[in-house]
Amino acid sequence: MMTPQQHAIVADTVFDGATTLHDAAIVIEDGQIAGILPRTELPAAVATRRAPYGSWLAPGFIDLQVNGGGDVLFNDDPTPAGIAAIAAAHRKFGTTALLPTLISDTDLKMRAALAAAETAMERNPSILGIHFEGPFLSPDRAGIHDLHMIRPPTPEDGAGLRSPRKGVAMMTLAPERVPSGFIAHLADAGVRVSLGHSMATYVQTRAAMEEGLTGFTHLFNAMRPLASREPGPIAAALEADNAWFGMIVDGVHVDPAMLRLALRGTARAMLVTDAMPPVGGNRTAFTVAQREITIRNGCCVASDGTLAGTCVDMATVIGNCVRLLGVPLTQALRAASAEPAAFLGLGDRLGRLAPGYRADIVAFDPAPMRIIETWVAGIPSAAATGPQAKSQEDQ
Repeated sequence: MMTPQQHAIVADTVFDGATTLHDAAIVIEDGQIAGILPRTELPAAVATRRAPYGSWLAPGFIDLQVNGGGDVLFNDDPTPAGIAAIAAAHRKFGTTALLPTLISDTDLKMRAALAAAETAMERNPSILGIHFEGPFLSPDRAGIHDLHMIRPPTPEDGAGLRSPRKGVAMMTLAPERVPSGFIAHLADAGVRVSLGHSMATYVQTRAAMEEGLTGFTHLFNAMRPLASREPGPIAAALEADNAWFGMIVDGVHVDPAMLRLALRGTARAMLVTDAMPPVGGNRTAFTVAQREITIRNGCCVASDGTLAGTCVDMATVIGNCVRLLGVPLTQALRAASAEPAAFLGLGDRLGRLAPGYRADIVAFDPAPMRIIETWVAGIPSAAATGPQAKSQEDQ
């Protein structure tokens, strides 16, 4: 039964996270999805917006690795205002929920970042928590991380990460650099533990998974490579059906052939951007760990050619999945929504369009991939990358 508080969005195609529906309406009430039904069954009295003809509605994108955006680097501005600027920049490209990501830094900066994320969550439902990428990493696979910040954890680190908090905490670490039981303690406290920047062996990786590690940060990048006599973390990830791996589909970080191979495994793929300040901003150069980073041929690189995150957005990596990897659009959309939600333990409220789920929705033109508008908890925000959806009366 419809109520006066409900409103609806209508589109030619609605992908609810599992099924593709045609000429359907999403009914929203109090920030949640109240139902999805054929447009012809929508009562005339319900306030309705119609997405442009030919466009799709799908679950909003969830990005677990966002270092920056809107000319802001989280490490440089670990404040609620900094997080707000980053989230606003990424929302233009369909990202309705994210984890601001702190690259290896001091204990003081980590505490400031956590406090900022918790405050930001109170103001902005797009902020789901925080991702600490480091500092418990392998110096042999540091990438752009500051070697002076990389260190093993202390008992105080473990206690701080296990303390009560708002939202989700994700920790990328190298299993071979932490003591036995450390991962189990984090996992028992609800921290999502992910392997990254690591030289772990296959045996070490499997042991970490037994302790509760379930994620692999930007698979293939900054980790021991797959080899015939030492399969390392990549093989351990891809043969596990209870693990998720992030993949950067920019055509540079990983050859598309390797990603196509990864998708044939049993692990669950998640799209990430590993985005830096230029996404949604104007900067062409910035600094990470006291190293100058410039955009060169569409990539963020240091002077020695080291990759330093990306300047791609989630809409672009979804389009690249279809174009470079040959996957169906619906599979790419799931990797940008349902799978990251499931990894974070939020799959019962985010990542799908279904009754009771938060109304995080993206409207887009699929060919080429172009964001039209987003809704977070039912609240619309016109995207800078495309025109606003028009009301039904304007069509």
